[in-house]
Amino acid sequence: MNVEELVRDALREQAAEQPLTRPGFADRVLAVRRRRRSRRIAGMAAVTVAVVAVAVAVPMLDSGRGTDVRPADVVPKTEVNAHPDQSPPRELIAAGNTGMAAYFVPKTVRKTADTAVYERTYWLLDQKSGRYEKTTKWSWLAVAPGMKTAAVLERDLPASRIGLLDLTTGEVARWIPVDHPVGGLAFSRDGGKLVATSYGDNPDLRVKMEGSEGWDQKQPASRTGFHVIDVASGKGSWSEVKLESDSDDPMGGGFLNSRQDFALSGDGRHVWAGNPMGDIGKQFYDLSGKEVPVPANDKYLEWYVDAGKSPDGRLVAGDFAGQKWKTSSWVLDAATGTKTEVHGQQLLAWVGNTSLIAWDIAKGGKNEFHQRLVLVTIGSDKVVPLSDFRKGNDGDAGRWEPVFAER
Repeated sequence: MNVEELVRDALREQAAEQPLTRPGFADRVLAVRRRRRSRRIAGMAAVTVAVVAVAVAVPMLDSGRGTDVRPADVVPKTEVNAHPDQSPPRELIAAGNTGMAAYFVPKTVRKTADTAVYERTYWLLDQKSGRYEKTTKWSWLAVAPGMKTAAVLERDLPASRIGLLDLTTGEVARWIPVDHPVGGLAFSRDGGKLVATSYGDNPDLRVKMEGSEGWDQKQPASRTGFHVIDVASGKGSWSEVKLESDSDDPMGGGFLNSRQDFALSGDGRHVWAGNPMGDIGKQFYDLSGKEVPVPANDKYLEWYVDAGKSPDGRLVAGDFAGQKWKTSSWVLDAATGTKTEVHGQQLLAWVGNTSLIAWDIAKGGKNEFHQRLVLVTIGSDKVVPLSDFRKGNDGDAGRWEPVFAER
């Protein structure tokens, strides 16, 4: 059962229980998806395994290598730079042409009695030392290919300007003002364009969950559209994208996560985003903001799978499989949809066209949240650890999230 089917099931279940959806329903929908998949895995493997998922088995690389801690600019891009004793990493994590440019630790910070903000604290790679250094300046950060420039947003979202941060000096080289405040950023594959998602309110705002001490997304979502910006000139255009609605749908057919950011397609010709309530789970637009059919080679993309398409565009990182191995995922042919099962829980970034960096648990592990970064390769059983294991369960304080970029 795919995510769209699970979402529709969850909608029907909740519709039967109550007339209106509460704020943050998307989080609960995805939680339902995770719980159901966990039960399916448990039935097959006798343990609860990761549910958010993807990954791939490993390359023809020597697992004894990768302890090189030279600065990032002198580490050969054909090597593996691993620190399996570090979590979160203190020194550069990299494999081939892909590096961990930063990581962040999220925390929900109370603002008033009834509101809070989901905040990220970043650790950025220092280009000279090859070590990760803490910064509290930025609410959002996206790293361009080459790992020399990052696009950043200041703490209060949505922001009225975008900073281009020089990662060699740690200083903002230029500010790009925007006439529609933004809350999320993503570079094109070649780094020449930047898509910035605009919001009316802070997409990371949380409100008190009804009947609970927990926090939930604020609804309805406040996303308004997107800017497409030429990085070199700082010039761009904004396109409005209205939230769809369906008066006949008791769950509100236009529901979005409070943060549902746009990204550029691999060829840079389209802007797209997930649509959890939609029939196909995503929507595509041309650069002027006109909605278009999903391109043929993008029909298997999933917005919740970080790795996306391979650099050559021929493969797509897919969802959890759990058939041949306890933790495994699908990689799909972008043209035909043919599936190949590969090791791992969750695919995060491509390393060339056949290897990936993924989250995975230890061999024989029984805790789905006890994950480490690993390097895996299609068609291989070998898994190369890149980091030590994350501690705690999903959502616990201190759990770090990587930010990858091409070197």
